[in-house]
Amino acid sequence: MIAVLLAVSGVAVLVAVLRHKFVLATVAGFSMAPTLHPGDRLLVRRTSLSRLRVGDIVVVVPDARMAGPRPHTGYVIKRLAAIPGDLVPPHVPSPSNAHVPPGWMAILGDNPDASRDSREYGLVTQQRLVGVVVRAIST
Repeated sequence: MIAVLLAVSGVAVLVAVLRHKFVLATVAGFSMAPTLHPGDRLLVRRTSLSRLRVGDIVVVVPDARMAGPRPHTGYVIKRLAAIPGDLVPPHVPSPSNAHVPPGWMAILGDNPDASRDSREYGLVTQQRLVGVVVRAIST
């Protein structure tokens, strides 16, 4: 009986640790096509902006600017285009020749024709960052 309780407790602790470190996200639109498609499930590792590189696919919690004309549910999934100190990418609102300030990032969809991203709503604060996509776990 004690062994069973210890095993169940161990599993519960493992699940709690994994839920703290990872989250699942589901792709809802075509903004990341052809890389990701609607319905793809993604394993996302929680991390800080300082641990990311340009080109990573990141997940952020949307704010009112990102929602656009319709209410937004879930996460925003985009490619990290610029990190603090980088030049702000073309077509992202900013003073000319501006650099991304500390604590901010630019995120862009792989499919510009179907993406609402930093080109429309500007830079995104690191407080919105959930994490980086580790892998697609199902399609």
